[in-house]
Amino acid sequence: MLPFRKIEDKELTPHTEFEMLDLALKNGVLPIIDKENIVLCINEEDVQKSLNFIAYIGEKYEFVLLDAQNHLELLSRFKEISSSHTIDNFAVHENEDENELDDFLQNDDDLLASENSAPIIQFVNTLFMKAVKQNCTDIHIETYEKEGVVKFRVDGVLTTVTQVKKTVIQSIVNRIKVISHLDISETRIPQDGRTKINIANQSVDVRVSVLPTYYGEKVVMRLLMKSDKIPTLEELGFNDKITQNLRSFLKHSYGMILITGPTGSGKSTTLYSFLQNIDKNTKNIITVEDPVEYNSFGINQVQVNDKVGLTFAKALRSILRQDPDVILLGEIRDNETAAISVQAAMTGHLLLSTLHTNNAAAAISRLVDMGVDSYLIGSTLLGVLAQRLVRQLCPKCKEAITISDEDADFFSIERNTSVYQAKGCSYCNQTGYKGRKAIGEVITIDAPLLKVIKKNSDEYYIKEYLETSKDFVSMQTQLISLIKEGKTSIEEAIRIGIKEI
Repeated sequence: MLPFRKIEDKELTPHTEFEMLDLALKNGVLPIIDKENIVLCINEEDVQKSLNFIAYIGEKYEFVLLDAQNHLELLSRFKEISSSHTIDNFAVHENEDENELDDFLQNDDDLLASENSAPIIQFVNTLFMKAVKQNCTDIHIETYEKEGVVKFRVDGVLTTVTQVKKTVIQSIVNRIKVISHLDISETRIPQDGRTKINIANQSVDVRVSVLPTYYGEKVVMRLLMKSDKIPTLEELGFNDKITQNLRSFLKHSYGMILITGPTGSGKSTTLYSFLQNIDKNTKNIITVEDPVEYNSFGINQVQVNDKVGLTFAKALRSILRQDPDVILLGEIRDNETAAISVQAAMTGHLLLSTLHTNNAAAAISRLVDMGVDSYLIGSTLLGVLAQRLVRQLCPKCKEAITISDEDADFFSIERNTSVYQAKGCSYCNQTGYKGRKAIGEVITIDAPLLKVIKKNSDEYYIKEYLETSKDFVSMQTQLISLIKEGKTSIEEAIRIGIKEI
C-alpha cells in the first residue's frame, strides 16, 4: 500500500473546476476541496488504476485514499454534475444564436456515422443518468415546429427537464433508435424496441416506443426495474390489514386474484411482488404480458404479439397445456379472455390479473358485464385489490395552510382544519413531493358478499353493502387520513381522483 493518508467518511465537496478533470476521472482520481485545498482521492482497493496519473502529476497535489463505497458515491456525484452541464449545453436559451450549435455539430446530417456524434451520445447518456438519479419511470422526447422538449415522469407526474433545439432533436432520436435496434431510416410508422443501460453499477431495462407526429418523431422510454429490485408485499406501502389479506389470498393453490386501477397506479409492480412470495423452484409460473414488464429468472414469460395472432386469449389457451401452477395475465381485456381466466381458476390454477376499473366493487360488475356468471365469481374469485399511488409531501419544505371551505366540503373534512401544501426545495427537485405511498381497498369474496352479488351485481349496490362492513376501508377514507396527517396535499388528492360513490 502506498504511503497515502486515508480520508475518513464525511461530506466530500467535488471540485468540478479541476484543470485536468476528464483525465483524472478516467484514471479513477476524484478531486475534492478539503479545508480550501485541492485534494485528489483514489480508490484504496484499486490504487493500480491511478498510478499513471499519480506519476504524471507528481507532487503538485496531495493524494488521499478513499474506501471503495465512498469512492463510487463520489464518482456518481461527479457524473451527475457533469450530466447537468451537458444538458444545459443543448438547451434552448434566450438570445442564443441558432448557428452556434449548427457550427458545433458541423451541419453533419448523418451524425451517428461521424466522429461528431460524441456530443449526441453524451447527451442521451446524461438523460439516462439523471432519470435514474431522480427515480424517473418514463422519459419523453417530443418534437415540435421550432424545438424539442424532454420530460421526465417522476412519481406519476410529467415535468419538463429541458428544451432542445430542433437542429439536433432528430439526431437524439436516431441515437435512441440505434441503441434500441430500430430502423433509423424509417420515420413513417411506429416502432417498438428495448435496450439495456448500465449506470453506477446498476442495470436498467428500457422499453422504447417511437411514434411519428406532425413535426417529427416522439420517443417514450419506460425505465423498468430489475426483478431483484421488485418490492416485497410489505415494501409496497399498504397498511398491515391489506398486506395480511393479500398474503392470505396467495396461500390458495387455485382461484383468481384481481388488481384494479388506472394506468400508472402500480398494478404490474404489485403483481410481480405477488410472485416474489411464490416458490419458483416448486411451482411452474407462466406470465402472458403486453409487453413483458420485468425480465425475471425462473418465470416463463410470454409476450403478446397481435401481428402474428398471439393474443391474450390464444396465449392463455396454450399455456393451460404447459402444466402451469401459477398464471400471471397482464390484463383481462375481453369476454374471451375473461371466460378462459375463470376456467383456468376453476381447474386448479392460481391466476393473477388486472382490470381497468376505478374501485374494487366495479371489478365484480365488470366481470359480469364480460359474461362471467355471478355463481362462477363466488367459486373462482378469491379477492380484489384496488390501488392508487399517492405522492407524499416533502418533509423539508411542506407548509401548513387552512383548508378552504370548498375543499373541506368536498372531502368531508371539518372547516378551518390545518392541512399542508407543496412548496418545493432542492431536496425534492422543486416538486414539493418526495416519494409515493400505496393506498388500496380489498374485497374478499365470502358467503354474505356472494349473496349480494347474486341478487344484484351493480357496483353501487355492492359498494353500499361494503360500507356496512367493519373490515372494509375505502381508498377515499385512507386518502382523507393522509391529508389530515399532513402526508399529502389537497391538490394531490384531487389529482388521484378518488371520490365516494
